[in-house]
Amino acid sequence: MVLPVMALGVSTWPLVDGIERLHGPVTVVRRCLDLTELLAAARAGLGRAALVAEGAEDLTASLLEQIRLGGAALLVLEGHDHHRLAALGAVVVPERAAPEDAARLVEEAVAAAGAPSVLGYADVVTASRADPTPTTGPPATGAEPEAVDGPGGAEPPGPRRAGRIVAVWGPTGAPGRTTVAVNLAAELALLGQDTALVDADTYGPSVAAALGMLDEAAGLAQACRLADQGRLDGAALRRTAADVAVAGRTVRVLTGLTRQDRWPELRSSAVAAVLERSAQEFGATVVDCGFALESDEELTVDTMAPRRHAAALTVLERADVVVAVGAADTIGVPRLVKGLPDVAAAAPGARLVVAVNKLRRSAAGRSPELGIREAWARFGSGPAVELFVPWDPETCDEALLAGAVLAETAAGSPVRAALRGLAAGVLADPEEPAEDGEPLVRGTRLGGRIGAWLRR
Repeated sequence: MVLPVMALGVSTWPLVDGIERLHGPVTVVRRCLDLTELLAAARAGLGRAALVAEGAEDLTASLLEQIRLGGAALLVLEGHDHHRLAALGAVVVPERAAPEDAARLVEEAVAAAGAPSVLGYADVVTASRADPTPTTGPPATGAEPEAVDGPGGAEPPGPRRAGRIVAVWGPTGAPGRTTVAVNLAAELALLGQDTALVDADTYGPSVAAALGMLDEAAGLAQACRLADQGRLDGAALRRTAADVAVAGRTVRVLTGLTRQDRWPELRSSAVAAVLERSAQEFGATVVDCGFALESDEELTVDTMAPRRHAAALTVLERADVVVAVGAADTIGVPRLVKGLPDVAAAAPGARLVVAVNKLRRSAAGRSPELGIREAWARFGSGPAVELFVPWDPETCDEALLAGAVLAETAAGSPVRAALRGLAAGVLADPEEPAEDGEPLVRGTRLGGRIGAWLRR
């Protein structure tokens, strides 16, 4: 089997010449003059591995993703920004590695490229100094590598993920995603959780406005930029997030985009790295994500182009809990019903909590909760509705005008009580659904209207 390799940088040439003289399976097919040529060769599928020296400082996580999508594993020569690239999953080739050892590292890197794990810096350097065959370890995305003094040095533990990622999603039509996300984060903080709030909506980011913040920083975009460069550690994440005081507690907020046309800055790989780092740093991370879940943009000629819906899809894919919010009316409920299968497909491992917001008699009939339950039993799929949030526009407007959360402006309101119950439910372990004690009454006006809507 032949393993074609692409090389970048004059420092790789002596090693490349030595590999060529071995006449083994590893062979060099392209010596690239710059990073652009390397990326073009990788996207054309010319090599199974890329060995980089000069030019490594210009590589980011997004560019590494393009190389991997081309089917190539990345190796970086020690001494050429290898600490940062190792944190992004590159394999480090020791500076004085013999051609035989380098060829073996290439073979191991190519073999591991299709596996779920990647090679971290400490694993590779320790193994290459003691035994040139690298070992695999847990993904090191966003992790800060620690230097290993010698083969006897202790390896750092793998990245831990202790916190929960809670995605707040809802269909189009302003069902109240941001209101639920902001107050859910506040209630989790009041319940003792070290909480982060992330605005990942690429269509209508509004967390900063809801909290009365000067939305000039675009904290999530900054964090994604650091993650793309492999420089997002816990300290950098906390510096990027704004500390917002809510009812005597602090919520760390990564604000959303300042303009909608900046959505290409939220690439999938960078958003995933930010979420994983946040889950390591905070007990709970609440994410307000966009409504659109279509993947049509992937069906373009350039499959590596940025995708506007990638942020929402990535958030759902990484979430531990998804709160699906729908408005309690004849338009909002059918939209929620039709959108839940897409949510379940995008977040197969998450616990789905269905919440119906803005519950009111004027839009849902004389018995609004009964009407929603009837419609859900007849036409809904998946989990039952767990939460009904009453509609109190005056209370919500007062909090919005003050740039505060309900726990500060209306601590005893029914709306706040419902969202506090949601926070407690997010932290609790899921329970078995209880059997309905009473038969469901049929024939509400809302149920009939929703049935007609869904049958169209």
